[in-house]
Amino acid sequence: MVWALAWLAMGVMHPVLDLANLAMMLVLASALAALWLPPAMCLAGCALAVLAFNFAFVPPRFTFSVDLHQHALLLTTMLSVSWIVALLMARQRRLAEAEHLLAQRARQLQDFGATLRDTDDPRSLASELQAALASLVGSPVAMLLRDRPDADTRLGEASSDGWQGLGMSLRHSQAMGPGTGRHEEQAAWYLPMRGRQAGLGAALLPLQAQPEPTPQLRAHAQALCDQMGLALERADTTQAATAAREQARAHALRNTLLAAISHDYRTPLATILGAASSLHDQADRLSNEQRQRLAATIIDEAVQLGRITDNTLQLARLDTPGLALHLDWESAEEIVGTVLRRTRQRQPDRSVKARVQPGLPLLRVDAVLLVQMLDNLVDNALKYGGNNAPVEMAVTLETGQIRLAVLDRGPGIAPEWRERVFDAFQRGDTGSTNAQPADAPARRGAGVGLAVCRTIARAHGGELTLRMRQRGGCSFECTLPVTAAQADAPEAVP
Repeated sequence: MVWALAWLAMGVMHPVLDLANLAMMLVLASALAALWLPPAMCLAGCALAVLAFNFAFVPPRFTFSVDLHQHALLLTTMLSVSWIVALLMARQRRLAEAEHLLAQRARQLQDFGATLRDTDDPRSLASELQAALASLVGSPVAMLLRDRPDADTRLGEASSDGWQGLGMSLRHSQAMGPGTGRHEEQAAWYLPMRGRQAGLGAALLPLQAQPEPTPQLRAHAQALCDQMGLALERADTTQAATAAREQARAHALRNTLLAAISHDYRTPLATILGAASSLHDQADRLSNEQRQRLAATIIDEAVQLGRITDNTLQLARLDTPGLALHLDWESAEEIVGTVLRRTRQRQPDRSVKARVQPGLPLLRVDAVLLVQMLDNLVDNALKYGGNNAPVEMAVTLETGQIRLAVLDRGPGIAPEWRERVFDAFQRGDTGSTNAQPADAPARRGAGVGLAVCRTIARAHGGELTLRMRQRGGCSFECTLPVTAAQADAPEAVP
């Protein structure tokens, strides 16, 4: 099209322009045609155009002869300038294509690196790396990923020699194939996925579709593989660090549990041992009332030991990663009723009341854990709420949440302890209440009851908070979210 427009313009302008100006139009057409034509075709086209220009416009016209020396010089100059322009344009086009290819590869490296950075499992992106490498060499790519020291994952298809080569490249973390200095007779590249310390994978890139594989292409493919290797190493390091933290946490929790148990078991065990020894050694000299009192002491201390053990072990169980709760639809009335029965059996002389809003939806909870939470809160209120202060349980529906509260009218909790009481192994024996008598008996327990309660609430997607009541006392409130499934569930029977 460019040549056609140029010849049309020269034919129209021939009567008014001299040969030099017409020659400039031909040179311009050669430069424009060089933007698209290959160099060889462009050079041939320029030569044919000069011959045609001689035939059509140089006197004597319609012949290939040249009468004047300046006309011969003009034709020679036209051909030389056209060829130089064509060669320069071809060179610039190659440079532009190379720059475009470099920019495309740099963008590919950047995008792939960002994708690897945003994922926690780089192995899930192995197929993307496989597709990127295949697009570079124009052939299917096979890959070998190391999952564990004794286990590898194979992706793609390769011969037995190919898999052996991949294994060798992975173990030695070295590239093999043409231009690598190792096994250059191979018709493929074996590129390792290198981390900072060792290889974590390898890729097999067949080169049958590449007439002349370049070092730049291999360097780009190696950069993609190294990105995957670094991501795999980072993921393995993160996983190992997480496992180490979990193990350290488990050891710390175990040591803390052992320390708490060894400390808080001494008093009830000593009391049980003393009462049992008295019954064993002095049974004949004790009255019936004294024997009953000692037996009741043994029972009370054994029950207390059981509660300490249940809370401590429950805290350890709930801190286990990946714990699955045994959820089912439960009635709030039945859960509260179970807690009331247990409390009245343990302390029949204390007043504990319950108030449940009618028409509450069923709760999808672990009933055993929820009963334990409320039981701990009621026991805590009975211990610290004063000898004759009433304790109340209340269950209400408020703004899409079910609130389970245990309220008392005790002396309350000092401000510096209002959040620390939820920490494990924090009992607040000193200064935890605003008005505790100096001669009050020592509070027993490992200091895990409220910690277990908060852990149970959070395991159900809720939260346990402490609110001080206006006329004295505490309100421990557990809020549980009401999902759409709960709202549509059958209502509990009032």
